[in-house]
Amino acid sequence: MQYMLMCCFDEERWARLPESQKAEIMQEYDRLLQEIGMSGQLRASVKLQPSSTSATVRAKNGKPVVTDGPFAETKEQLGGYHVVECKDFDEAISIAGRIPTVRVGGSIEVRPFDPAFVR
Repeated sequence: MQYMLMCCFDEERWARLPESQKAEIMQEYDRLLQEIGMSGQLRASVKLQPSSTSATVRAKNGKPVVTDGPFAETKEQLGGYHVVECKDFDEAISIAGRIPTVRVGGSIEVRPFDPAFVR
């Protein structure tokens, strides 16, 4: 079963972390991704640009309307995601718990893929 691990963090909080701490977190992140990559579980991994670079598309009167920024005002922004292959939900949760940004205030949403739509 495939799962998406959506990594969220408060971008302002991240900006306030000392550069040395950010570097340590990213090195730990690299080690984790190498480990799950070598295990064959990692299917995709992406670090996103800041939410200030995004746009949201909605419909108004049946026509697309584009606004700058993320979908909703939130404290945390989606910073990246990982697609992993796991035997079950508990294994996906276990991997999510090892993502280093969790220790410094981040959150990881773990969501299974709908097998009917996996291409």
